[in-house]
Formats: sequence, C-alpha cells, structure tokens
Amino acid sequence: MVRVTDRPPPALPPGFRIGAATSAYQVEGAADRDGRGPSIWDTFLSREGAVRDGSSGARASGHYERYAEDVGLLARLGVRDYRFSISWPRVVPQGRGLPNRAGLDFYDRLVDELLGAGIAPMATLYHWDLPQALEDDGGWLNRATVDAFADYAEVVADRLADRVAHWVPVNEPNIAMMLGYGNGVHAPGRRLLFDAAPAAHHLLLGHGRAAMVLRSAGATSIGCANHHAPMWPASDDEADVGATKLFDQLWNGLYLEPMLLGRYPVDLEPLMEGLVQPGDLATIRQPLDFYGVNYFMPMRVGAAPEESETFFQLYDLVGYPETDYGWPVVPSALREWLITFRARYRAALPPLVVTECGAAYDGGPDAHGVVDDQDRIDFLHAHLEAVAAACRRGVDVRGLYVWSLLDTLEWTEGFGQRFGLVHVDPDTLERTPKASYHWLAGLIAAQTRSVG
Repeated sequence: MVRVTDRPPPALPPGFRIGAATSAYQVEGAADRDGRGPSIWDTFLSREGAVRDGSSGARASGHYERYAEDVGLLARLGVRDYRFSISWPRVVPQGRGLPNRAGLDFYDRLVDELLGAGIAPMATLYHWDLPQALEDDGGWLNRATVDAFADYAEVVADRLADRVAHWVPVNEPNIAMMLGYGNGVHAPGRRLLFDAAPAAHHLLLGHGRAAMVLRSAGATSIGCANHHAPMWPASDDEADVGATKLFDQLWNGLYLEPMLLGRYPVDLEPLMEGLVQPGDLATIRQPLDFYGVNYFMPMRVGAAPEESETFFQLYDLVGYPETDYGWPVVPSALREWLITFRARYRAALPPLVVTECGAAYDGGPDAHGVVDDQDRIDFLHAHLEAVAAACRRGVDVRGLYVWSLLDTLEWTEGFGQRFGLVHVDPDTLERTPKASYHWLAGLIAAQTRSVG
C-alpha cells in the first residue's frame, strides 16, 4: 500500500459519518459485578489454554468502570457515532426471567454519557455473549431461545428505545453459527458442521423478533451488522468455481437473502428443510432502515478433497500485505463488495453502513508515550478511499464504524491482537491514544469543517 502521507484525504460524500465500535464482552470486564450472570464466553475461556495469552473476560478492557473516560476519548476523537453492545447476561442474568436493575442502570448511564457528549448510540443486542443458562438448554439450536431473546429485547427497549438512535439486533449471525456451532472455534464450542443449521435459522428469527419489539417500542432506525466477504475461486477449475459459489451462499446469502428477500438461497433450501415454520420468513424480513456490512478481508475458496467433511476449503491470499493477525489487506475487495451488493439487490437494499472495519497491529507506547501505528493509518485511509469510490459509483453508503475504539479482548486471541485506536495496557488498563487515533481525529475535524 502507498503510505498515506503521500496521498490526499479520502473524498467522502457530504454527511458521511465516521464512528467507532466495541462489544460488551470484549471491553466491559466486571464479569462478576452487580448481578451479571455467566455467559458462554465465560465458560469457554475458562478452559485451560483457551486464550492464547491468558487474558480474561473478567477484566477485559475495564470499560464497565471506565466508561466515562472512554466516552471522553470518543468525544476528543470527534466521532458523532458509537456502536456498542449490550450484555444479555448483565441485563437478564439467566437469559430469561427477572431483569437485573443494576445491569440496565449501567447502560442508562452509558447512553446518557454519550448523548451528553453529542454522540449518537448504536446499540447491538447480541454480540455473541449468550447467557450460559440458555446454552445449557440448547442455546441457539433451541427455538425457545428466540422467545427468550425477544423478551430480553423488550426489557432493553423499554429502558433505552427513547434515547438510542440506531439498533442492531444480532451481530454477525454467520460467525456465531459457523464458529460457535459449526466448527467449535468460538463459544459455545460445538462442532456440528452442517447440523448447526438450526442455529442459523434461530439467530435470523431472533433478529426479526427483536426488530419487531424495537419498532413497537418506538425505535426509528433498525438495521443489521452482517459479516460479508467477496469470494474468490482458488482457480478457474469448475470444481473450485462451484465450491466458491456454494460457500458464498453459505457465508453471505444464507443471511442476507432472508433479511432482504424473505427466502433462503435455492441451493441451501435442503439444508433448512424442516426448520422453517409458517410465518418465519416474514418475521425475519423486517423493514431495515440500514444494512450494516462488517468487512475485514475477501476469501479464497476451492473444492475440498474427497475425504473432507465439507465441500470447500479456504486458501491463503498471496501477494497482499498482511496485518499482524495474518489477514490480507485488500481495500479493493470492500469496494467490490459494496458495488456488487448494490447491483444485485437494488430496490431491496436500504442505505448501507460499514458497521465494522479495522485491522490488528501490535505495538505499545514508546519511551515518549507514543504508539506509532502507521500501518493502521494506511489501512483506514485505503478502506475509506474504497468506500468513497463505491459512493462515486452510486452506492448509498452513509458511514463507517472503525473496529475498534479500544484494544479489546479479541476472543481466543486475548490481547495478542490489537485492533484499537487506543492502546490498553492489560495490566494497568491505562489508555493511550495511538497515532491512528490522532490521524482519524484530524480527518474527522477536516471533514466537519468542509461541510460546516
């Protein structure tokens, strides 16, 4: 990538909003405070060796105690939008039953702090931290979890719907299903492969039910945050192309088509057979005020060997720079996805928001307290340019949320992978804004002046 200092700032459209994002389990900590119940991630990460660096969700980034400081960081950054998630086990400790007043009070304080700083909240109801009590009853494989989720959404909506600007019911249902129930890499650690299909349907049904609850409570901006990626065949071989098309349906189409079109992809209908009850697809296809795209990288797909349990396998993308996580940096693929997405779905597609985009680069403060993360600056600049290019092609993209505001507990990676604009010392929890934070603050300030 060309260094950002050699290029002009991205030509974003007027009114384009740049925000920042986090999630509850990754930043809050205070896992045993004020009545919070255990989540599947508490259980999963308690296993020996589950976290590479031994980090714990019990502390995470300490946001529960330091939320006011973190809102101050957002204010100094100049963002007008912040995406966070609400912890289901903090609000309803056992997943169903009486709500926890102390948990609701925390989100009351957070939302009021954001509004006082002139920052619009975007709240996600489910960012993977299912109450353990529900998982003990089958989790997202159990249709009853959908009812519990709708009840939880009603509790949150009754308290916050009048003040939260934007809502996302479920974050990345494809990741929650595939990694949590399909291959067991994430909590709850079930390895069911294609037998995990009920989790996909129930997560989508939960999205629809929660959207209905939020709308009835007066919410006026409801969307989604789906993880999407362009799929590139490993070769021109017919088997690789066919595997890529089918995996594209499994990764992308299985979630966007029910939300936008009220149907499952034709090729995947046998997978969902017996799961869909009358009215389910109408429930899933709720009107969306925005469609959130979480983007990190494209995927290179090929046909799997005959002895494989699946029909596909993923290959490394070569010839591109990589983040410290080993993910390829391909800004053009974000432009490709946005343009292709718009071309395919047109009238069915609401305005788009990039609800997550970011990169992991290591490094802490030097002797002068400076965190020089030039690679992250280059990454963000290039991806904002990609969005700007899509907008010039007629794609209606309203904003981008940088993942993430803080260095977070990156699930099984712990603090070993740092996505934050702000460095968090895992021992002291001290916050140090990185060079990327200051660069982004300057970009936002310049953008504000240009439209002011």
